[in-house]
Amino acid sequence: MPELLLELMSEEIPARMQKRAADDLKRLVTEGLKAAGLEFETAETYATPRRLALVVDGWPASQPDTREERRGPRADAPEKAINGFLGSVGLARDAVEERETDKGTFLYAVIETQGQETADILPELMTEAIEKLSWPKSMRWGTTFFRWVRPMRSILCVFDGTPPAGGLRIADVDVEAADSMKVVETLGFGDLTEGHRFMAPEPFAAASFAEYREKLLAAKVMLDPADRRAVIADGLAAVAGSAGLTVKDDPALLDEVAGLVEWPVVLMGAIDDEFMEVPDEVLIESMRGHQKYFSLLDVDGKLAPRFGVVANMETADGGAAIVAGNERVLRARLADAKFFWDQDRKQTLDSRVSALEGVVFHADLGTLGQKMERVGKLAVGIGEFIEGADKDHVAKATRLAKADLVSGMVGEFPELQGVMGRYYARHDGEPEAVAEAIADHYSPLGPGDRCPTAPVSVAVALADKIDTLVGFWSIDEKPTGSRDPYALRRAALGVIRLIIENGLRVSLLACFGKSVALLGEAGRNCDGEDLLAFFADRLKVHLREKGISHDLISAVFALEGEDDLVRLLSRVEALKDFLASEDGANLLTAYKRAANIVDIEEKKDSVAYDGSPDSSIFSQAEESDLADALELGGELAKSAAANEDFAGAMGAMAALRQPVDVFFDKVTVNTEEAGLRANRLKLLSRIRATMNQVADFSQIEG
Repeated sequence: MPELLLELMSEEIPARMQKRAADDLKRLVTEGLKAAGLEFETAETYATPRRLALVVDGWPASQPDTREERRGPRADAPEKAINGFLGSVGLARDAVEERETDKGTFLYAVIETQGQETADILPELMTEAIEKLSWPKSMRWGTTFFRWVRPMRSILCVFDGTPPAGGLRIADVDVEAADSMKVVETLGFGDLTEGHRFMAPEPFAAASFAEYREKLLAAKVMLDPADRRAVIADGLAAVAGSAGLTVKDDPALLDEVAGLVEWPVVLMGAIDDEFMEVPDEVLIESMRGHQKYFSLLDVDGKLAPRFGVVANMETADGGAAIVAGNERVLRARLADAKFFWDQDRKQTLDSRVSALEGVVFHADLGTLGQKMERVGKLAVGIGEFIEGADKDHVAKATRLAKADLVSGMVGEFPELQGVMGRYYARHDGEPEAVAEAIADHYSPLGPGDRCPTAPVSVAVALADKIDTLVGFWSIDEKPTGSRDPYALRRAALGVIRLIIENGLRVSLLACFGKSVALLGEAGRNCDGEDLLAFFADRLKVHLREKGISHDLISAVFALEGEDDLVRLLSRVEALKDFLASEDGANLLTAYKRAANIVDIEEKKDSVAYDGSPDSSIFSQAEESDLADALELGGELAKSAAANEDFAGAMGAMAALRQPVDVFFDKVTVNTEEAGLRANRLKLLSRIRATMNQVADFSQIEG
């Protein structure tokens, strides 16, 4: 079956945009094919810095023929109605059929359409897909109106070995005749492309994907990003191994560099000894962020005075000139870093704190200095619930936590905030717990990030994140949909992890209240319950990977005043185990049945049946048995929950299964006797109230 090969060649496409662009190109083309009735077997895309390529295989040489029947008006309908139908189907009166139906005689039009040749449809489909492909940033060049990420050079497009007619219109206006709107510039569809910009720039033709890929490889272009990534990874391991070193794991950098080269050649350079006294993190970030170099480690896992660099071409000198050039560039870059390192240490971290008063945190929430004053008081309060959190250390760590933001090094390398603060605190002779807390207080930054465990670090990290959340809630700057400019979802997840993973017994609502008080007038609009609901949503996301359903979190969070995350998770685990048992599953069904009956009857009668049933008018033993079981079960569950024996509380609920089942089997709730009916509805309402002591079962799905 025919094959389509498409290549869009341009100037260098930023590495971060390549994968999305390739995926979008595939989606746009295949959607167009499906809309045209052209089925296919496979579609694959590839990206290099200079090209996006698409191959679609296993599809027909033409569209399928179609046959459509459309019913019109009655045969004896007014002439205006008949003519309107004939006009809509494009047929004359004698070209439509009259058919008898049980509702009369109607006109029917049979429209048969012969499918077009695929090669005739392709130009429009390809042009539309290319024009629709969007970029985070795009540009026009020369006199063109067409927007693309970089100037486009050529379009290789062949179907069944032959380029279709047409091309991409990139300019409409003739600059020599401004009133002319005719098409004056296009990139035609052809079968030519070219290889590596420097090593094999000569054009060559390709009539199939296999030929295209083979010739590209011969022309020093690796089309598949996965192949380039593997070559880089293997090459780095080889050059590092030759020096007895290993490569620092950095998958994101590996992906990025694979998008910067078409023919990766791995080389190794040296770092001057004078720079090795600078902290490893500074050297690594400088090499990684600015130069895209790979860090190499010695046997102790420390940064070695070597780096891996990936060139985009082979050279006659084996890369010696490339290595020398990169070493020269790195030397200048690291000289700047060393300058900042030396200069910053001439001033204590504590002396920088006053400068935070000149840094605005948020226009409505004050400066960083004001924020950290609040955080310090909140952290000391939280520290009372954390064993080993020295009050003085917590206060000092909070005071210094953001001071490195006004240092020269962090100004140059923002990614090193906290890390540099730790180095400077150690240099100043601050306690190690204080230094560690400065580095740790931003963490955890995500679900895979390390969570601090040191008591002082935990107190400062919690207080910083809670102050941020309460502050933005106070000024109504909450996340909406996919918009979260202040990373409040990440902050909430950080609070959750800090509490859960350290087993902290703290009240979130109490923390919110303290933070609101510290904000003063600015905090008056913070709704703590609304913020707690936000935490419930974040907790659902966090626990989803552990197999805990979101409705169980909702069922426990619905309990009044339940804001202790450690206790809450204990309840959730007990509830999960209970519902997984036969008794729990059946009792949930009975609960929903009882609740539904009560809800329906309350709505019908406009009466709330939430009072205690009158035992004196019970007429069946099953009523008394259920009432006794509910009273005993409620007391046992309440006592167990008070002692945080949530498994015991669920066990008390499990004992209700038998009397509830018997009640529904033997007792008619909606009896004709009004007083008895109302009493039995109250008994059903007690089922709901008793079970809701341990969790709001109405929140549970199923």
